[in-house]
Amino acid sequence: MDVSVYRPGELTAADRAAWTALQSRAVEDGSPQLANPFLAPEFALAVGRCRRGARIAVVREDGEPAAFFPFQRTPLGVGRAIGLGVSDAQGLVHRPGFQWDSRELLHACGLSLWEFDHLVEGQKPFEGAASGAYASPVIDVDQGFERYLAALRKQSPKFTRTTLAKERRLGRDAGAVRYVHDERDPAVLRALIAWKSAQYRRTGRSDRFARPWISQLVEQLFHTRTESFAGLLSVLYAGGRPVAAHFGLRSRTVLACWFPAYDPAFAKYSPGLVLHVRMAQGAAADGVAYLDLGRGGKAYKDSLKTRELSVFEGWVTRRHPVALGHRARRAPVRALRNTVLARPEFFEPADRLLKRMGRLRAGG
Repeated sequence: MDVSVYRPGELTAADRAAWTALQSRAVEDGSPQLANPFLAPEFALAVGRCRRGARIAVVREDGEPAAFFPFQRTPLGVGRAIGLGVSDAQGLVHRPGFQWDSRELLHACGLSLWEFDHLVEGQKPFEGAASGAYASPVIDVDQGFERYLAALRKQSPKFTRTTLAKERRLGRDAGAVRYVHDERDPAVLRALIAWKSAQYRRTGRSDRFARPWISQLVEQLFHTRTESFAGLLSVLYAGGRPVAAHFGLRSRTVLACWFPAYDPAFAKYSPGLVLHVRMAQGAAADGVAYLDLGRGGKAYKDSLKTRELSVFEGWVTRRHPVALGHRARRAPVRALRNTVLARPEFFEPADRLLKRMGRLRAGG
């Protein structure tokens, strides 16, 4: 296996173009999951500017790039999916029919282990090491928004009726409702981050935006725009005021949903749900095939989705003491978290406790 490993900034323009070309042909090549923007070179390069240890392995066949494998590496050789913790699609971007040996690839990258939690489908050499598969709901809009809305009315009639009625009520009470699919005002991005941070704290969750590298990453991606990739800020306004917003990533065919939030002062209008319906409309008009709502079961995702993809979690390991130690430390934590999330009798009490802690923290 001919593998060269680069820091993100060392990747040549020719290799970046080859990577983008593989993604652009992914649908035609029968691997639409590889078109996800989290698998794009722009995402890997942005993470590389914010995190140490980011690397990109380029696998060549007959001197030409056949596959790209972005990852993060510790000094001890522990590997993680690039952007692990905020990346919703992970894996190796490759030519049709490309085959690889996972342990041989790890050895060439200087890794004793590679950890993933959103491995996309079709990565069979990695899937064999997965500890579990999880649903990632999507909204298909490749047949147009009207077709999706008709399906939504049939699938979730009460949800659709209520959401559209709340949008009309929002317009009556707060002023004309306006949707901007691609907002370029950084002040609105700052408002979204403030809402999301407050939501994390209010619900007792860890505030991702308290980590400087995540805030830096989002800001960089907001300003990243190419023909095949963009950081996309979508905003719902009422009376000229932003009431809900979402920041995600867009490739030619996929809008990856990432950070949605709304102004709590407008909570009774469910502006986040209204926003998602408008996002589906905007994505359809933009030529996107589907919106990926991301791993995890939530009521609003179940109401909006048209189908589900699968993503995988686990570790690929070589025979190495560092790999054994890392896995022994991480496996119980992951298993406990997944058990709580999967079983309502555990999740609901835990969720109530976190929210109570969040209220106490806010009161303090």
